[in-house]
Amino acid sequence: MTVKDGWRGRFLEDFEVGDVYQHPLGRTINETDNTWFTLLTMNTNQAHFNAQVGESSEFGRMLVASPLTIAIAMGQSVTDTTQNAFANLGLDDLTLTAPVFVGDTIWSESIVLGKRESKSRPHAGIVTIRTRTLNQDAVEVLSFKRTFYVHRRDSSGSASLFPQAATPLTLEGTS
Repeated sequence: MTVKDGWRGRFLEDFEVGDVYQHPLGRTINETDNTWFTLLTMNTNQAHFNAQVGESSEFGRMLVASPLTIAIAMGQSVTDTTQNAFANLGLDDLTLTAPVFVGDTIWSESIVLGKRESKSRPHAGIVTIRTRTLNQDAVEVLSFKRTFYVHRRDSSGSASLFPQAATPLTLEGTS
């Protein structure tokens, strides 16, 4: 029996300029997500949590709070891009290109724009990506650039944190 590591994300060496990562998890945003996020962040614009206000707006329904859309899009990209990052250095050129509504499903993909070794941190490098987010109709709703520090494969930050059990996992007792 062989123990195989689960997906541990990409390291500096894995990024190549021009590579595109289509992040595998779409996310349908429901009314509870939108209401809780809006209240948690103290956003008092009723277009995000009052159905009557949303229905009387030019859109005819409640809008998803744009910071929620941004947070989900960033989260969708983590597995493929920043699983091994240790600091975000900047968000740039953030554009909200179309409204997102309760019930929309969003998907994100990222392209590598740049990669370089860090001058001050030999265990890491700096990567810049552009992420765009599409709704279920393939309409772009969001775009932004993000720059981050990411570990090299051989750095201490790349070590597995999975705890080592005192006894190995075996096939005994299974049917």
